Formats: sequence, structure tokens, C-alpha cells
Amino acid sequence: MFEEMSTTFILLFQMSLLLFVALVGYLIASKINQSAVILMILFGIVIGPSLLGLIVYKDSPILQSFAELGAIVLLFVIGLEFKIKEIFNLKYGVIALIGVIVPWVCGFFLADLFGYNFNSAVFVGTALTATSVAITANVLREMGKLQSEAAKAIIGAAVIDDIFGLLFLSFSMQIVKGTLSFLPLVLIIIGALVFIVLGAYIGYTFLSRLIEKLDATKIAKKVPETIFIFAIMIAFVYAMIAEAIGLSAIVGAFLAGVSLEGVTIWHSKSHKEGAEYLRIIFASIFFVSLGILADFHSLTLQVIWFLVALTFVAIITKLVGCYIGARLVKLSHKVSSIVGVGMIPRGEVAMIVALIGLEKLEVIHEDIYISLILMSLLTTLIAPVLLRYVYRKPEISAKTFSK
Repeated sequence: MFEEMSTTFILLFQMSLLLFVALVGYLIASKINQSAVILMILFGIVIGPSLLGLIVYKDSPILQSFAELGAIVLLFVIGLEFKIKEIFNLKYGVIALIGVIVPWVCGFFLADLFGYNFNSAVFVGTALTATSVAITANVLREMGKLQSEAAKAIIGAAVIDDIFGLLFLSFSMQIVKGTLSFLPLVLIIIGALVFIVLGAYIGYTFLSRLIEKLDATKIAKKVPETIFIFAIMIAFVYAMIAEAIGLSAIVGAFLAGVSLEGVTIWHSKSHKEGAEYLRIIFASIFFVSLGILADFHSLTLQVIWFLVALTFVAIITKLVGCYIGARLVKLSHKVSSIVGVGMIPRGEVAMIVALIGLEKLEVIHEDIYISLILMSLLTTLIAPVLLRYVYRKPEISAKTFSK
């Protein structure tokens, strides 16, 4: 449709369309009291290859970059609302561990049941271990529940989940290559833990104080945007380091936000306010792009049956696994239920695992790939609905979720 048009024109058209459908999503969501995330993803499906074909995600690397930036900015903004001690709690590790093991085992046996080979089954299980904290965090933010006990457990477990997910991905890659070794797995854990601990320490004790000192200088008073630019730079540097060591970039961005949570600005423009404006634009692009990524034309009857079973298993295993983990660390039944629901979305993390299995290792084929992509999309759509439902149940008292 746009072959004869310039690259710049196509980009401007895509950005205009993305922001337009995001705006419509926000407006409709406010009228029906539903999550804007769901509507933006649905509108992404409409303008994507599944229906109108106005934007094809894989043919637009610039759009992919903007979408990735959206997830990074979103998690940085979310991180700014949490204190370090609220997130890095060992009990959340229990929730994450069980919430990874149960989906991996069940995903493996499901793929085996449908007749897929061993290597394919390994990667299906690996994709089910993922949790996309960006989706749940944004919904909790919309609901004003970010400071609830359940929200802290969800986000803390999701950060640790990313480490376990990286470990399982490395484990799976070694299995299919026939090069399983204990040392690389240990190095992954050490690298991830060192980054999180050291990154939090440097950010909290050095960078946050540096920002406050910079705010008191003549430069900051003369150029009030200085602090905002510096803070966003830190977010991208942390995201870059996380990506370099194999973690998701959004974990690094979240860590940067948590590290700068206590920063007080007197003279410069608020970095929190500036980051919030960035979130509004780029996170909208991210959510719409999740819908664009899906292509229903690849579905066959066999793939549909596998997709239905896969989505069901994906929902139940995270819900049950994380619920059990939450109960083991003495969280209440209601809070544990919310934690289980909040960990359901697979989002972009499972999509990345699927892409590695398809293109890099060539251990899964197009049928499994599209199933994993659509499963990620469906869990992303279902989780916000369930999350709002469990929060609105009358027996859940406000006291349970107070600060």
C-alpha cells in the first residue's frame, strides 16, 4: 500500500495512527471503566496484519524500537513509585521460583501430548515461564493499587522471575544444543544478582545523591531540564546493562527507577513528571504494538486447538504456581489470588523466547511460534480483566491492601 511513499512519510503515518488508536482506547476505557491496555491491544489487532493490515510489525524496525522504548520508560516510571526494601524481599523469590517451575513442566508435557518433539517441547515450557510485569504494573497503576501488598509481591516476584526465566532459557538452549553445563548456569545467576545488588546500591547511595547535588548547581537552575535528561539517561544505561547480561531491559529500567525513588528536586523540572509524559506516549505505542504483532492468518485448525490448550495451561499454571508460592510465604488467600492473577501475562518476554526458538536455534516451527505469540497476547488481554475482578470482589477489604 505504501511502497511508493517515502520512509519518513510511512513513519509519520504509523506514529499518527498508533497515537490516534491509543487516544481512542483511553477515551473508550474511561467511558466503560475498563483497562485502556486491553483496548489499545485490541485496536492494534484491528490495524495490524490480522484485519486492516495498515501496519506490519516485523516490517517496521523503527516501530519495534519505539515499542521497546515504551516498555523501558513504563517500568522506569513504575520503579519511581517503589522503595528498594519493598521490592527486594526473599519471600518473593519463593513465589517466582514455583511460578516458573510449574509452567515449565506443564508446558513441556502439553507440547509432548500434542506430538511435538523433545526440543520443541522444551521451548514451549520455557516460553510459559515468562512474566510480563509491564502489563500488570500498568493496570495496577490505573487502579491506584501500586502500593498494595499484592502489587509489591507481584512486581518483586516478577523481577526475580526474570532472572529465573533467563536461567531456564539458558538451560533450554544448552539442552537443545547438547552442551548442558553447570558452570554457565551459575555464572548467569551470579551476573544477574551482582547487577541487581550493585545497581541498586550505586543508584540509591551515589546517583540519587549526585542528582540532588546537581539540582543545587547554577547549571540546573539555568537549564532546568538537566535533571530530567540525566535521570532518563540513567534509566537507559541500566536497561542497556541488563540487556547486555541477558536480562530483560525493562528490569534494568525498573531498577533505575527504584534507585531514584527518594530523590527530591527543588530547582529543576521534575524528572518524575517528565518521565510520566514520556510514558504516556511511548507506553501507548508499546501496548498497541502488542496487538499489531499478532497475525491470525497463520492459524489452522490444529494450531487453534493447540493455542486454546496452551493458553489455558499458561493461565492455570501461573495462577496456581504463584498462588501456592504466595501462601507458602504467609500471604493471605485473597492477596495470593491477586498475585497469581497478576503474574499471568506473558507479553513480550514469551514472544522473545519464541523468536529465539524459531530463528536462532530453529527448534520450533511456524505453528508453535504463532501459538506462543497469540498465547502471549491472550494472557495479556485476560489478566487485566481478572485482576480488576478480584480487586472488586466485596470480600476484599481496603485494609488488606493498604500501604
